[in-house]
Amino acid sequence: MELLKNFSQIVIETPVDQIINQIKQLITSGQLKPGDKLPSERKLCDVLGVGRTHLRDAIKKLEFYGILKTLPQSGTVVAGMGITALEGLISDVLKLEGDDFSSLVETRVILEVNSGVLAAERRTGNDLREIEKALFAHRAKIEQADHAVEEDLMFHLKIAEASKNSVLKSLMLIITPDILSYFKQHDVCGDGRSNKAVEQHERILEAIKNQDRETVAKEMRGHLVDILDYSKTIQVEQLYNNKNEGVNGELTGT
Repeated sequence: MELLKNFSQIVIETPVDQIINQIKQLITSGQLKPGDKLPSERKLCDVLGVGRTHLRDAIKKLEFYGILKTLPQSGTVVAGMGITALEGLISDVLKLEGDDFSSLVETRVILEVNSGVLAAERRTGNDLREIEKALFAHRAKIEQADHAVEEDLMFHLKIAEASKNSVLKSLMLIITPDILSYFKQHDVCGDGRSNKAVEQHERILEAIKNQDRETVAKEMRGHLVDILDYSKTIQVEQLYNNKNEGVNGELTGT
């Protein structure tokens, strides 16, 4: 029926999502600025009416994307690039159509290949340690037969950091949350792809260590080709479904 098109899927927010949304509003309204310190856990839990587990999960998620950072002896503060990154994190994945997802993945490939090449040129010893640490965390999660989407993307974000291009990293932070959510929603990383990804990550890291720009670019493209092909399949399916919906509508008179 035509009337059904006026309805939309209801998304039930978790306490963690609600905390993140409140922090987002404070940042975008200017009440929380880069460098500002958040109140203590105890005070925040009292005001929000949530347990420490939910609050810590929300802060951990915002730290993952570089929106907040916890400093020794100083507490949790707003990072400098929080607003643009947060807009990406909060965006509604349920609105993603097949062609939107394909565009996101296409953009990611462009960013990833170039961040890998720049990382090979500019990486420091500390960068290599951070990338290696992310690789170990990813491998450990896979060995536990658990989903490791966030660990996978953290590996790529560490490479973006090693590129020493802050704009490139910001763009990665904007697009990766939607990709991550879509991966989880559709179980994209199943069917043994996770073990293959770990092996590819190892080769990418080795090329960055060797400052081999050509190999990094080749390995990164090869690493992302499966998900790029998958995104194109989703786009075709979306077009096919839209076409069928149009035909069915004409036949049924709806």
